[in-house]
Amino acid sequence: MADEEQEEGELLNQTDIDALIQEAMEEPEEIIYDPEGNKVKTPKGTRIEPYDFRNPIFLTEVELRRVRIRHEEFIRYLAARLSIFLRLEYSLKMSRLSTLTYSKFTETIPNPAHVVLFKIEQLFGVGVIDINPRLALTMVDRMLGGKGHSVQGERYLTEIETNLVDDVVGIALEEWCRQWKSEQELDTTIIGHESNGRFLETSPADAIMLVLSMEAGVGDCSESIQIGLPYYTLEPIIKRMHEAKEKDLGLELAQSESSWQSSFNNIDIPVQAEWDGDRLTTKEVLNLRPGDVLRFPKSVLKNTRVRLANSVKFTGEVGLENNRVGVKLIKKVEEDSSEL
Repeated sequence: MADEEQEEGELLNQTDIDALIQEAMEEPEEIIYDPEGNKVKTPKGTRIEPYDFRNPIFLTEVELRRVRIRHEEFIRYLAARLSIFLRLEYSLKMSRLSTLTYSKFTETIPNPAHVVLFKIEQLFGVGVIDINPRLALTMVDRMLGGKGHSVQGERYLTEIETNLVDDVVGIALEEWCRQWKSEQELDTTIIGHESNGRFLETSPADAIMLVLSMEAGVGDCSESIQIGLPYYTLEPIIKRMHEAKEKDLGLELAQSESSWQSSFNNIDIPVQAEWDGDRLTTKEVLNLRPGDVLRFPKSVLKNTRVRLANSVKFTGEVGLENNRVGVKLIKKVEEDSSEL
């Protein structure tokens, strides 16, 4: 009997069920702190995005999209050139284009690895290309007259094999530089090789790297290639790319005809006339009283500024017209010299 009463007490009524469903449907409250460390209540529907301060974003969305387009073109052209060079179909596909700190980037390099270090002569810094050894050996096999079958197992490359792979790397670097030809002529030099990413010290550990990860396929071998460049290396050419795009956009806007809509005709725009007066000391300002007269030089009437919507657009001269005060417009003020 006691067990039956306990079971009945554990049963939920409809009100309790509705309350549980409502609680489950409600979004959990996000906890936010202001710069002073105080907890802040967030309005319902507030959008909160996580930000990793250890991996800051150095490119805007527009710049990242433009850089991505450049690298997509680079991959397409490089695949075609390597297919001709190896006389075998060579496929390349972008896996990811992302930013990482240098320390995290080196952690992604497997062991054993074939790492090529290169320098762009016109820029500062050292770039890194990581080619999977199986892929590198498969390309070497094809370059030596083989059929390009996937090599079983992974090992370090010999000196001869390294020199042969450098020919492929040289084509890749040449094609990468060609994509930035409109911004700057670039030349690259291979400066070294490594077989373990842990030993790399070409950049500070906290330096931001732009990392292009690709999936390469040749014959029956499909492995990865990574190209990493420090941000301080890319910054000058990305800046030039941005300036060129902004200039082209400005020319397009200047050439396009501005459309005027009839709904603009009745918009009220506040008009103000002002000029610079004399200077007063703090003591004189404190002693000002209603009825006092402030004297201004007569020349200020000829140097009246006319504001339209709080922006200075004209200079003019104050005078009387049919017993009303008016301002005669004399000169239009250029936009870059407007006083706000």
